[in-house]
This record gives sequence, C-alpha cells and structure tokens, in this order.
Amino acid sequence: MNIYYHKNKWKFVLIGFAMIIGISSLFVTGMLVKELKKEERKKIKLWADATKHLVSLTGEGDYSLAIKVISENDNIPVILVDECDSILLNRNFEIYTKLDSLLFKTRFLKPTKVTSKFLREELNKIKETGEDPIEVNIIGDKQWIYYKDSALLNRLRFYPIYQLGFITLFMFIAYFIFSASRKSEQNQVWAGMAKETAHQIGTPLSSLMAWNELLKEKQGNRKLCLEMEKDLNRLKTITDRFSKIGSKPELIKKDIVTLIKNSTKYLKSRMPIKTEFIIDLPTKKILIPINAILLNWVIENLVKNAVDSMKGKGKITINLKEEKNVIFLNISDTGEGVERTMIKSIFNPGVTSKKRGWGLGLSLAKRIIEQYHNGNIYVLQSEKGIGSTFTIKLPKN
Repeated sequence: MNIYYHKNKWKFVLIGFAMIIGISSLFVTGMLVKELKKEERKKIKLWADATKHLVSLTGEGDYSLAIKVISENDNIPVILVDECDSILLNRNFEIYTKLDSLLFKTRFLKPTKVTSKFLREELNKIKETGEDPIEVNIIGDKQWIYYKDSALLNRLRFYPIYQLGFITLFMFIAYFIFSASRKSEQNQVWAGMAKETAHQIGTPLSSLMAWNELLKEKQGNRKLCLEMEKDLNRLKTITDRFSKIGSKPELIKKDIVTLIKNSTKYLKSRMPIKTEFIIDLPTKKILIPINAILLNWVIENLVKNAVDSMKGKGKITINLKEEKNVIFLNISDTGEGVERTMIKSIFNPGVTSKKRGWGLGLSLAKRIIEQYHNGNIYVLQSEKGIGSTFTIKLPKN
C-alpha cells in the first residue's frame, strides 16, 4: 500500500499542465513578437520614404503628410548614417539604467543626455545583430537607416518569462508554506494518537499487572507468572514509548552495545525457531547519547520487519561499527528485499510492502533517529530475492 502514489501522480499532472501553459504562452508571445517586428520594419520603411519625400519637396509642396509620418514614429529607435558611416540623425534613443529598461517607462523616469559615444555603441550593437539596414537615396547620396526593436516589443518579448518566473516563485512559496502547515498538523495528529493509545493501553495494563501479582502468590504459578511479567513489562515499555511521542525525549549517555544485546536477547526468545541471529558487536563499551526506550523500539521494528520479509525463515545479521565521531548499526536479512521503486519512499507514512501493514513503523523509526537523536536511517542496500540492509547512523557526542 502506498498512499503517496495518487498524490505524486496528481503532482506530475499539475506540473505537466503548468508546463503546457508556459510553453503555449511563450509560443503565442513569440508569434506576436514576429508579427510586431514585421510591422515595425514596415513603419521604418514608411518613415524612410517620408524622409526621402520631405527632402525632395521644393517650393510650396505638401509637407504635412511627410511630417506627420516622421513625427508619429515616437517609439522605434533609428539612426541615419551616410556612406562614411557618420551619424546624421537619430531618433527615440534614451539612456535609462538597466533596471529601468526592464520596467515600464513612466513619467517619473528621466533619461540622461544622449551622447555621440552612446549612439556609436548602439549602432555597433545593431550591426552585430545582423539586422539589414534600409537603404535610402537622398539627392543622389546613399544613406542607411539602422533601427532596433522598440521598448514595447522588448517588453512583450520578456514579459512571459517574468510572468512565469513570478508565478513559479509564488507556487514554490505557497507549496512550502502549505507543506510546512500540513506537516505540523500531521505531527500534532500523530502525537495525539500516540498519547491516546498510551492512555488506553495503560489502564488495562495496570489491572493485568495487579492480577499477575495475585497469581504469583498461588503455588505452581510462579514460573508462568514470571514469563507473563516479562511480556507485561514489555507492554509497559511500549506504552512509555507512545507517551513520549510529541515531546522531546531526554538523551542520556549509555552503552549501546549492552542495549543491543538486551534487545536482541528478548527478541530471540520470541521469534520463530528457524530465524537465525548473527550478532557482531565490539567487546568494549561505546557510550553515546540515546533514549534507550525509543532506540529499542527502532531496533525491534527493524528486526520484526526483517522476520516478516523472510517469512520466519532465514538469517538476521546485526553489526555495529565505530568510527571517529559516529557509530553505524547495520541490520541485514535474507528476505524478499525492497523494490527499487520503493527505496526512496520506504520511510514515508503509509508506504509498505505488507498486505496488512499500515506503513507507520519505518516512518516512526525515521522520526526517532533523525529528529530525536540527530542521526540518519537509510537503506544501505537491497536486492529482490536476496535481502536488505538497513543502516542507523548515530553521533557519539
């Protein structure tokens, strides 16, 4: 069972839909830019014809139309040069800062004075773009009109990119906020359920322990009662574990070698006969800050998962290695192994390969190791049909 499957599926659908919208927006904008660019070239040709016509007029000719055409070009930057590449005329060149050029020009922005150096730089930039100049013959002299895209065209070209960038940023921020809120809510629900479970178990457990004490007093029941007492104490430990969830546990320096020995000793006596344990531990004590009750829970959970994976028949190897500042606890089995597709999500709540599992054990183990002990827990290796190795990494200080 994997409750995250459909959730991830919808995530990919939404991301794909967003990409389609983004690509479509860029495509449509690209088409509009091309059309607008063609229109601007037509305007420049018309402006060139009007300039040529204005110069050729003599006497009392009609200047109004030519002047109107020339004056209406108030947004396309143009430079008129002669055969010697000398700048004869310029129009609509204004020097703004880089930030201003990206934003819409407003009446509050005042451009600095246009210099000959600036115009020469702009002319060179236009030539580098490869845009063909428009040739005009004015009174027998060849002249060329160089022009660049208008501010409107540039804004239209880059607007979808800015828009998509802001939308993406907003989506990331919103996703982060909602994820944090949801995670906080899940933590509260998790802690509440755990404490309520501890409370519900605690009441009948106290009664069972009292009845066990009464049975001890009767002859012939003592040996049986001692075994029952072990299991009742185990239930009490489990209740204590649940009651500690949601509150930061106290970490005390204890010998982890002794803890693993005691934990595996109890588990061995309650596991199937065909389950073989191989324990490889250092002979010396290793003191590290731990919460013994919670760490016992993690070890027990990993061992029980290993037994379930092997269907009660196989080898479980528990190995402890010490390095300079950390210790590594490896728990290996010869079971079915974890599928590669599940390795990354195996510690998520609700993810399990068991038919009747809830997928909460490994999620809780990850919480205990990473949030309470500042360590790591991960799948070191796993192969289908051969087995798995889970590793717990804990700091020594």
